[in-house]
Amino acid sequence: MGFEHIRVERSGDFATITMNRPERRNALSRAHMQELITALREIGDSDVLGIVLAGNGPVFSAGHDFADVVDADLPAVRALLATCTELMTLIQQVPQPVVARVQGLATAAGCQLVASADLAVASETAGFAAPGGKGGWFCHTPMVAVARNVGRKRAMEMALSGDVIDAWTALDWGLVNRVVLAGQLDSSVADLLERVTRGSAESKAIGKQALYAQIDLDQPKAYAYATEVMAATSQLPDAREGMRAFLDKRKPRWRRGRQ
Repeated sequence: MGFEHIRVERSGDFATITMNRPERRNALSRAHMQELITALREIGDSDVLGIVLAGNGPVFSAGHDFADVVDADLPAVRALLATCTELMTLIQQVPQPVVARVQGLATAAGCQLVASADLAVASETAGFAAPGGKGGWFCHTPMVAVARNVGRKRAMEMALSGDVIDAWTALDWGLVNRVVLAGQLDSSVADLLERVTRGSAESKAIGKQALYAQIDLDQPKAYAYATEVMAATSQLPDAREGMRAFLDKRKPRWRRGRQ
């Protein structure tokens, strides 16, 4: 289908979703978020093995489009935030690894996008902020994702100060996986995506969901859950094939996946 606010491109096993509202700093209007949701659902149901989430222009995403909010009543804002929550949750629900390609500033819900992605690669020129702390509308929902990446004290500093942290600080705090020169951003994203999509796609999809499910459980519950998932997945054809290939000293033949 055609999109107004995003571009979707496929190259081999991978798909790139590019937010394409540079004149609005890729602000997340409701229509923009609904297009992202549609694209993610379609790609999630396809044979694509990995997804890149990118932004066109100098800004990755400035977060919510205030034009949608400034005159909206309470039910309308609730609905907008519900759409945003659906988008952020879907990023972690699709079976493919999702890598955020962060070329510039990511603020508020734009920073939430980065935090919600499975992985993130940032240009050294990127910056990250939850600016509501120095404004009139605190970044409550963005901090759900951000705090789960950077921890309580650092999340509180970001939330209360509203200050931009640079890419190297974001790396140190755990918000992104790596920082590279601007000219190396695409190759670094491609390299990471190549590495994280090796192996059985089915096994990886289950593994992604299981990691998110157990990571916030206490340790006994996490082990109980992970034990059941790991035991069950030992019966999958790709699991058996991987073990047999290892024992036979040959390359595995996945039902779907990459070597």
